Amino acid sequence: MRVEALILAREGRTAGLAPRSAPSLPLALGAAFAVLFAFLAWDPHDRGDWLLENLISFPLAVALVLYRRRLPLSATSWWLVFGFLALHEIGSHYTYSLVPWMEWSQTLFGWAPDWDRNHYDRIVHLAFGLMLTRPVAEVLRRPLYESALLRSVVPVAMIAMSSMIYELLEWAAAAVVDPALGIAFVGAQGDIWDAQKDMALALGGSVLVVVWIRGSAAVRSQRRCRPGTRNAEQMRP
Repeated sequence: MRVEALILAREGRTAGLAPRSAPSLPLALGAAFAVLFAFLAWDPHDRGDWLLENLISFPLAVALVLYRRRLPLSATSWWLVFGFLALHEIGSHYTYSLVPWMEWSQTLFGWAPDWDRNHYDRIVHLAFGLMLTRPVAEVLRRPLYESALLRSVVPVAMIAMSSMIYELLEWAAAAVVDPALGIAFVGAQGDIWDAQKDMALALGGSVLVVVWIRGSAAVRSQRRCRPGTRNAEQMRP
């Protein structure tokens, strides 16, 4: 296990990622999520929509905790996953189109955007790309270790594919269940291009994260190779 941890740490530094987190962190975040989940499950705005929204997120959270020792995730990635699931649970409690986030912004900061549409769903779709690309990249860093190109492309492709599959599931649920419940679950709010915009935001957020990861790795590599540093001295013939 120690040798594997050292290998993962080295691969993580090469790919611009952090080493694996302490085993206690996933358990602590899992417990925190359980408390948040129970609190937001109490008297949601629409129980049917809440159930649909949690058909994937709750089993995913349980699986992450159960298989935490097999996932080479850093502390940063565990926090990102927790943050995204928390955003999703808030949306499922109120239904995405009714989350009063603009009122919260007005109360906390004295300012809120003057939009006719509630864009909380768009915020969460952007967060899907921004917050889950790094964990996906860390899970894939060993299989893709030999190819810097694949380390950049495959996580983005998986985020884009996951976003597309979720939009298809939304469409299927809206077509099968009660029409009113389906409308609440999809949350298009009258926008015929809602699904395309949601997927574009997830894709854009994922691309930004990969650019950041690769750029950070390049900067660190240049610093290690500067004349006078220990790594630069070791590289001399």
